[in-house]
Amino acid sequence: MQQHLSAIKDSKFCPIWHDQDDVRPAELPPLSDDQVCELLIVGGGFTGLWAALQVKERQPEVDIILIEKTFIADGSSGRNGGFLNSSLAHGETNTDHHFPGEADKLHELGQQNMAELLATLERYNIDARYENVGETEVATDQYAVDEMRKHYQEEKAAGDDVVWFDQAQMQAQVNSPTYLAGLWRREGKDGIVDPARLCWGLKKVLLELGVRIFEHTPLDSCQPLGTDKMQSQCLGYTITSKKVLMATNAYRNPIRAVSRTTIPVWDYQMATEPLNQAQLDAIGWHKTRHAIGNYANMFHYYRLTKDNRITWGGGGAVRYYFNKGTDFAKYADIPERFEQLSKEFFQTFPQLAGLKFSHRWSGIIATSTRFCMVPGATYNNRLAWAVGYTGLGVGASRFGARIGIELLGYQPSEILKMQFVTKKPMPWAPEPFRWFGVKFTQNALIKADRNNGKRGLWLKMLDAMNLGFTC
Repeated sequence: MQQHLSAIKDSKFCPIWHDQDDVRPAELPPLSDDQVCELLIVGGGFTGLWAALQVKERQPEVDIILIEKTFIADGSSGRNGGFLNSSLAHGETNTDHHFPGEADKLHELGQQNMAELLATLERYNIDARYENVGETEVATDQYAVDEMRKHYQEEKAAGDDVVWFDQAQMQAQVNSPTYLAGLWRREGKDGIVDPARLCWGLKKVLLELGVRIFEHTPLDSCQPLGTDKMQSQCLGYTITSKKVLMATNAYRNPIRAVSRTTIPVWDYQMATEPLNQAQLDAIGWHKTRHAIGNYANMFHYYRLTKDNRITWGGGGAVRYYFNKGTDFAKYADIPERFEQLSKEFFQTFPQLAGLKFSHRWSGIIATSTRFCMVPGATYNNRLAWAVGYTGLGVGASRFGARIGIELLGYQPSEILKMQFVTKKPMPWAPEPFRWFGVKFTQNALIKADRNNGKRGLWLKMLDAMNLGFTC
């Protein structure tokens, strides 16, 4: 059997973050009768949890119910790579195109959000296993070297704390024969966390603050009730509230204005067994613990866990399935996706031959046409939402939650006047045009990666519209 196939043969289908019985809390019972509250939050991921906490910190008297379709830390919030980034709008180029003139303000708000997030972890003693390792980008072809070098020079001139590694220097940081250069952005507090521990820590705090949480409680419908209330149906029961925050991200949302702004994209990940000392010495990564992504359209992202496993995701395994396909039984455990990831892993670290993968998993993220979070409100600001983080939501979700609760009237601020909040995103095209468009674009991106970054006419056209970013 080929190495990359034998490496995954005995892996467990489960996110590595969920497989922590020593800290995983008991799941709470579902809704079992009618309820009344001031604020109903739909979704127990990062956005919903952060929203509940920020409302309680601003107005402790608010009565809050939070419902989650499965369990807290399921969904993208408990299945991601744990990369904590201060960016709110997915980079300067994307920011300048969609929100001209707001780059500096969004950068400032991103730094503020990150500082407040970390302060919250300390204040409530939430052990999310945060490591302040910054963000490291690696070049695996000459095009990437040239482009990254330009970024380095621009960022250095702007006063950013960035470090350039040539080939030898980068391989001394992390030893992969594929690395030709590296760019380490160590400014600020970017780093890595254990995403499930972060969710579970927030859950514990919310329960202590009096938030009522019902797990295994899917939302069936949500409608206005009169002129000042909302009525939500779950499991045959009714929750009557004054306000509702939809924190569903990639998952089903009954509000059409929300569902048209995002599409669900599947991402597949794996985690290795803990590396032994010889394996650690072979790559030297444990000495630097960089959080890594390669400069490419279909990029991989990977990091070390506390017990020195490598989590590995992204690349060409990312997929959108026809008609917003989210059937877990059909799409979650596709062997070809993990076989591809495993093969690409050993191409990056051939010296780790013989290493096995202990876990494999997958899930959906939400991407919008502006490639960052989309907020909004309806029913005279009785219902609000914040969705569509496009893979960069570990930190941005806290800011999205802030916008969501401010749209509902909980101590609104001047940020609600920003284009970031007021500008409506372009909706996704209907099927079958959506599927053909995404598939054609992905194939063009893969071709560009194989052609030293050279982009064809299709990608150049999308670039002109600022729609050439990979899902």
